[in-house]
Amino acid sequence: MAKGNEVVHGFPHLDTVRRAITALHRRLAPDGLLAYASSVLAADVAFSDDDDLHLGAQTVAQALVNHLRLPDARMVVSFREMPHAATVELTAGPEYFIELNDRFRRHRRDVGAALAHEITHVWLHRLDLSFPDTHDNEILTDTVTTYLGAGWLLLDAFREDRVSSQKLGYLTPEEFGYVIAKRALFLHEDPATWFTSPQGYTAYTKGRAQALREARQPPLTTSGWTARHRYAKDRRQALEHPERDRANGQHPYAFEPGPQGPRVSFPCPTCQQRIRLPVRGHTRARCGLCRSILECDT
Repeated sequence: MAKGNEVVHGFPHLDTVRRAITALHRRLAPDGLLAYASSVLAADVAFSDDDDLHLGAQTVAQALVNHLRLPDARMVVSFREMPHAATVELTAGPEYFIELNDRFRRHRRDVGAALAHEITHVWLHRLDLSFPDTHDNEILTDTVTTYLGAGWLLLDAFREDRVSSQKLGYLTPEEFGYVIAKRALFLHEDPATWFTSPQGYTAYTKGRAQALREARQPPLTTSGWTARHRYAKDRRQALEHPERDRANGQHPYAFEPGPQGPRVSFPCPTCQQRIRLPVRGHTRARCGLCRSILECDT
């Protein structure tokens, strides 16, 4: 939970976010992800200052449990002073204890955002899905929360002005926007109307721009003229020297030798798994992980 002017912007965790998206696709497969085609509704995770604090928090927690499809999971929510926004005790269940920062007593509109992250920890714990590094694991949690349709709450909790700021979660605002956009492109969703925070919406548009750039990279036929020209030059060098591996850190694609000539590898714009195709011109490829159909000019 950032305070003051501590909010980091940009895409410093993008590689880890992409790994998290791939890991989620591998665990759930397309049919499993389609079960989360609808994002959590704002009305389901809202309660007013006139409602009972603890009863309201329990109701919001149950709505998120239902959204994440956690069978037989009961969340017990309490409030106390702490340096972090929230914490959850991961046990065998079915009962899990979540503590929220005392500030949420006065900022009830953000309770859903804080609970979404913690309940996703439970979801990941039950599926035994994690990254070895603690910080990377938090990035995984934010990414999964968002990709499963509850992370827009975390981005909408982002507010920033000249004298103060608030941000929940470990992703930057733009990274939250990126994952929301990736989900929207995969599930044909329009999240633009959800945001009450102007800063959150701006971050979403920046994240969406990054996601759209990835959907327009060579060898995809949607790429622009400049990118295609650069790709053609790299491809010519690969054809002239097919025995060499050619990777350029500036571009997502790489050429590598194959048994029948060079191949190009590149990340699937949906699930980020790398796809390998022979260099032979126009082809239609199907990602083996997310089943996306990709029009390519290799």
